[in-house]
Amino acid sequence: MERFDLRFRQVHLDFHTSEKIAGIGSRFNPETFAATLEEARVNSITCFGRCHHGWMYFDSQAFPERRHPHLERNLLKEQIDACHARDIRVPIYTTVQWDQFTAERHPEWLVIDETGRQIGTPPYEAGFYRRLCVNTPYFDFLKAHIQEMLETLPVDGLFLDIVHPMECSCRFCRVGMEEKGMEPSDATDRKAYGVEVINRFKRELSAFVRELNPSCSIFYNSGHVGPSLRPVADTYTHFELESLPSGGWGYMHFPVSVRYARTLGHACLGMTGKFHTSWGDFHSFKNPEALQFECFQMLAQGAQCSVGDQLHPEGEICGATYGLIGSVYKEVEKKEAWCKDAVPVVDIGVLTPEEFTGERVPLAAAGAVRMLQEGAHQFDLVDTMADLSKYRLIILPDQIQVSVVFAKKLEAYLGGRGALIASHRSGLTEAGNGFSLEAFGVKLKGEAPFSPDFLMPEDDLGRGLARTEHVMYMRGLEVEALPGSEVLVDAVAPYFNRTYQHFCSHRHTPSAGQVGYPGVVQNGRAIYFAHPIFSQYGQNAPRWCKQLMLNAIEGLLPDPLVQLEGPSTLLATLNSQAAKDRFVIHLLHYVPERRGLDFDVIEDVIPVYDVGISVRTSRRVSSVICVPTGDALEFEENSGRVLFRLPKLDGHQMVEIQFG
Repeated sequence: MERFDLRFRQVHLDFHTSEKIAGIGSRFNPETFAATLEEARVNSITCFGRCHHGWMYFDSQAFPERRHPHLERNLLKEQIDACHARDIRVPIYTTVQWDQFTAERHPEWLVIDETGRQIGTPPYEAGFYRRLCVNTPYFDFLKAHIQEMLETLPVDGLFLDIVHPMECSCRFCRVGMEEKGMEPSDATDRKAYGVEVINRFKRELSAFVRELNPSCSIFYNSGHVGPSLRPVADTYTHFELESLPSGGWGYMHFPVSVRYARTLGHACLGMTGKFHTSWGDFHSFKNPEALQFECFQMLAQGAQCSVGDQLHPEGEICGATYGLIGSVYKEVEKKEAWCKDAVPVVDIGVLTPEEFTGERVPLAAAGAVRMLQEGAHQFDLVDTMADLSKYRLIILPDQIQVSVVFAKKLEAYLGGRGALIASHRSGLTEAGNGFSLEAFGVKLKGEAPFSPDFLMPEDDLGRGLARTEHVMYMRGLEVEALPGSEVLVDAVAPYFNRTYQHFCSHRHTPSAGQVGYPGVVQNGRAIYFAHPIFSQYGQNAPRWCKQLMLNAIEGLLPDPLVQLEGPSTLLATLNSQAAKDRFVIHLLHYVPERRGLDFDVIEDVIPVYDVGISVRTSRRVSSVICVPTGDALEFEENSGRVLFRLPKLDGHQMVEIQFG
């Protein structure tokens, strides 16, 4: 499918509404609805065709029994018409795997686990989370439902929600596995078949939609975009990155997800929520400063913005909510000219551990993203299928297996004068019995005999650290440096490991001062860390782990794209607008805090003053301007870099670097 031109200021308007509530849509006023959106500068809103309760919100002739029993107007059609009159786009939402109406009436279509039980909400608990299997006749209903919407409503796009591969043992899936020679009782085969089913579902449904509507947008939501979507990326028109920081995703999810998703060739839409917590948190409001950061970070990462809301059952739009959203979207509108068709400019490719673990935010990925963002580095997350040639440095954090095929790819990359950093088990073969390339400069001996052990940083790698032992809490590997490699840092052993027979003090035994084995090894343009240094930083953020890694990166990449003089809480991203012949650097300073036990919040904007900025460029710079205000900054060009200072950063500032 062609790249889809996303709008920048979107709302995702939930409307999961119980049949126990009367007066559905009774206070909906089309003119007030659309005017409120327009005033808040919203230019696209996803409205509901069918919700998780299973009810429809339009005049369905094909399925009148599914129309919400207390709905007395053609709500969705009225929403679309009112919005279209103001040039507001309206993609239509429908649910896929959660549908209470269908689950109650067609239990034979539900996903069944290996014990024969239904997956999801038990009968006497609140919730509509029983999973429907799309490998059943339920798929026929879905197509008929979607066809009716496409033929009777103006459809700008489809948002198809809850689309996950399921390890299903329903009779349809068991028969399907047997027909393919797979063993239904084997969990590995069930998992593989579940992926095959969901991918086939997407391909068939996208083709079906295209026959009826060649131009509407299509997105399948699973709450995350990661490597599992690469094989079916062509069934999407764009990616929507559901990522409510207070709703279970956390503040690390979006940067991890978007830095990968944007490499797959589609435009990306970030999605947060207006809620204090998560979906369905009625009459709650996100702090304005938090919504600013979340939306402005989307722009900084090359994405457009979406804010989740939920319409009251009576259909009256909340003015306070759209006052909040509008306060941010009015600023987004001013910034769009420097964000449209912007492409991230990067130095570094970080292999995503998700490809190997399946976790949404692997600890090693979170640690790597934190380290690099705090060091102002410009980077993507990539998988083993990616083109590595665009990156000056490749990082393999902690658990990246290197197959024979990927080993050849890395070998070619290094032969082209690329640079490489690997840590812990990254670089091992798929069997885990040795390193796949001599380029890593080490030979595997086994698990490190001591943990915790200690690194003694010296020379350039120890810059900024005291010349003494620094504890490494997580167990590393014991390796031997190959001939021609250099041990940059030794691992120092403790007196003994902590056991019931041998222990000292409260936590772990101190250093015995004796070198045990290599801790960091360099072989030409490859550096290997024996410890899971990224996972350790993701776990409890020892500053010395970050400093060691940033020093190693500087040794291989002495002239990064961006250098900053400012606090580590300052986030910087560099984008290019080729058509405008300019770079745009985004600077953000918002600090999430754990004020309650459940999640981080942002309440205050803390200004930063006199920020020094240096950007690598081989082109002549004609001006450096704060946008959209137009305030010019003094700058100088020196040795292939442009240098300037920002007098004050108050939350978010874009700086245009114009060439020519």
